[in-house]
Amino acid sequence: MTIFGSRRPFASNLTVAGLFVTLGIALPTQADTITVVSWGGSYARACQEAIIKPFMAETGIEVRLEDYNGGLAQVRAQVETGAVRWDVVDMEVADATRGCDEGLLEEVDAATLAPSADGTSIQDDYLPDTIGDCGASTIFYSTVYAYNADRLGDSAPQTVADFFDLERFPGRRGMRRSPLVNMEFALMADGVPPDQVYAVMDTDEGIARAFRKLDTIKDEVVWWEAGAQPPQMLADGEVAMSTAYNGRIFNAQVLEGQPFVIVWDGQVLDHGPLGIVAGTPRLENALKYVRFASRPEIMAAVGKYIAYSPARRSALPFVSTHLATGVDMRPHMPTSPENMANSLRSDWQWWSDNGEEMNERFATWLAR
Repeated sequence: MTIFGSRRPFASNLTVAGLFVTLGIALPTQADTITVVSWGGSYARACQEAIIKPFMAETGIEVRLEDYNGGLAQVRAQVETGAVRWDVVDMEVADATRGCDEGLLEEVDAATLAPSADGTSIQDDYLPDTIGDCGASTIFYSTVYAYNADRLGDSAPQTVADFFDLERFPGRRGMRRSPLVNMEFALMADGVPPDQVYAVMDTDEGIARAFRKLDTIKDEVVWWEAGAQPPQMLADGEVAMSTAYNGRIFNAQVLEGQPFVIVWDGQVLDHGPLGIVAGTPRLENALKYVRFASRPEIMAAVGKYIAYSPARRSALPFVSTHLATGVDMRPHMPTSPENMANSLRSDWQWWSDNGEEMNERFATWLAR
């Protein structure tokens, strides 16, 4: 199994601890409260019901839930100033890898996570690439694009290339204000097979090719930053199509009756680890939360509220129906076989190595 993430020593943590000792000040004590940071909207509500409420009931530890839009800036600022306010952060795997490398996250031994549901070893139970030095993933999700069937007319887009076809499918496009996934979508729409996307992105010409493709729709793009925005933009008719997280579109479909259609062609599949912020004085309780969330039945419980699949094999049999509507969740999961045709597994290592440079180039491109 390939392991994501590594860890270099972070001297600042030792310096802060040493300063407390030198000054004769007691180190902060464990409090029966932790702050968990997640992505807001329907996903945060799913975590509240599937993880946080049962965790609080079992342990008596209060969980404060906050929202963010990803990235490492806030985590880095807290660690570098020694004023750690967040404890557990739901992260994109490339950020978790970089954060682990920089010493912004605590190491978490995979052997201390919850055992499998069927006796399988932890290493074999977790799906490939989902365990790192600073933790393990809990869910698989994907970035897809979707459209409002009531607003698009008789012609229905079916491929990732259709998203970029303004002639056949006029109208504005919603895209996340980030190079992540947009670069991959652009290259696949330009004819690059999914299994060659990252090899192409390893070249200067490949990056230029992706930006040229994005240029073709740039003037029609409405940029979003929070996962709750694309369903709202589609419902309001602000855009004809939008990239989005598959679970957000699913919940709009089944809970709000929105006539949205997901185009799975070219979906970019990713997984989300939980990271513990380095230097938190609430480390013991943060570890309890991460271990609780790693239980196979808890991972699968998230899928009762949103269409994200668990990161452990022994959790898959627990996936059943949507709690509020009784909809069978299996066909709506990004990892279901019918949705995986012509899909792309996000290369977290590429983004960990190149993410900062790509963010700068993307910002420069946006400003042109």
